[in-house]
Amino acid sequence: MTGTESERDYIQSIERGFAVLLAFDEELPNPSLAELAAVTGLSRPAVRRILLTLQRLGYVQAEGPRWRLTPRVLSIGQHYSGSNAMIEAAQPHLLALAERTGESASLAALDGTEVVYVARVPVRRIMSINVAIGTRVPAHATSMGRALLAWAPQAVVERVVAESGLRAFTAHTITDPERLRAALRAVREQGWAIVAEELEEGLLSASAPVRDRSGAVVAALASSTSSGRSDPERLAREVVPLLVQTADRISADLGHRAGTTRRSVVLEGRDGFF
Repeated sequence: MTGTESERDYIQSIERGFAVLLAFDEELPNPSLAELAAVTGLSRPAVRRILLTLQRLGYVQAEGPRWRLTPRVLSIGQHYSGSNAMIEAAQPHLLALAERTGESASLAALDGTEVVYVARVPVRRIMSINVAIGTRVPAHATSMGRALLAWAPQAVVERVVAESGLRAFTAHTITDPERLRAALRAVREQGWAIVAEELEEGLLSASAPVRDRSGAVVAALASSTSSGRSDPERLAREVVPLLVQTADRISADLGHRAGTTRRSVVLEGRDGFF
């Protein structure tokens, strides 16, 4: 709740409905009512009412004592994509970047302490995790996250440090707050980020910021490869120029004009943090 919100404006039943929907995942693709109650912390009668409501709306379906999501849940993400001009503008640029580099190209946005894939053109499977639209990855250990955090307000970066705990995913992951701050300074100064094997062994990625009409960084464009096909130096030399050029083109399509970024936006992430 913010200072401008009231408890009377908060609809707890909606929160509980989403908690039940989000409980369906890879570990619980077909949960029982009891399993959903255990995961969400809600009572069985409350979960039952929510499931019956979602079933009437077409979002879940009963299969004996268990439940599963229906394809209708995909429409929620589809509405986001359909109403977001950035994704439509970025798609041809992602395709062109993937064709020129021979590697996967992705667009992601910051959501809390994580980065969410909002558009992607896959070329090769390079990560053991299943990367698809909606996949979430930690901001501190990815090039996309670095490109987004480098221009984020101080409070956002502090939240990532506090809530993520800067978890180590490999021996290369930056887990020290001061080292992360230094990495973000470097990203801001050079205008792009490269992260090598911090999220997964063998994974390399480079990212550049995408700006909206006001000059605010609203997404990160990334190109990913593996240590078997490239290295950080080669990535910086051969891919980063294409990546930055493509990010600038997407930004231009969103109405951003180079050299017109508002000073308040440029300094927002640095004041008090860097």
